[in-house]
Amino acid sequence: MTALPLVSHSFRATVAGETVAFTEVSGLAIEREQATYRHGLSEWEGEDIHTYCSPKHQRLTLSRGAFAGDGRFFAWLVGEDAVPRAMEVAMIDATGAAALVWRIRRAVPVKLGGPTLSATGTDVAVETLEVMASGITVERP
Repeated sequence: MTALPLVSHSFRATVAGETVAFTEVSGLAIEREQATYRHGLSEWEGEDIHTYCSPKHQRLTLSRGAFAGDGRFFAWLVGEDAVPRAMEVAMIDATGAAALVWRIRRAVPVKLGGPTLSATGTDVAVETLEVMASGITVERP
């Protein structure tokens, strides 16, 4: 049987153990910064030495519909020291099982964006939560 590619619209997001309905998650990446040094031993080793530092922090953006009376992300953002929380984003296969899981060890909220308000529009009000994430790993169960 040939495996089918995963569809990006079927995912589940969890923040501190609580499943939250987000309509979009972007910024999932693992990246290392490259540092380049010039040194005096270029005759033997070449002019440049390239090293790769520890993984960078990533900015994740999570979007969802705005709900009356639900201020948990605002409370997290303005809370004392904006306590880091664990997060998980799992892509779901056709059976409902997690097929690819992005685990974020520490996510700290840095911005909460409100919806675009327009008296002439009929769109759903969408809020965005931006977090700085570290300790990102990818698992393929």
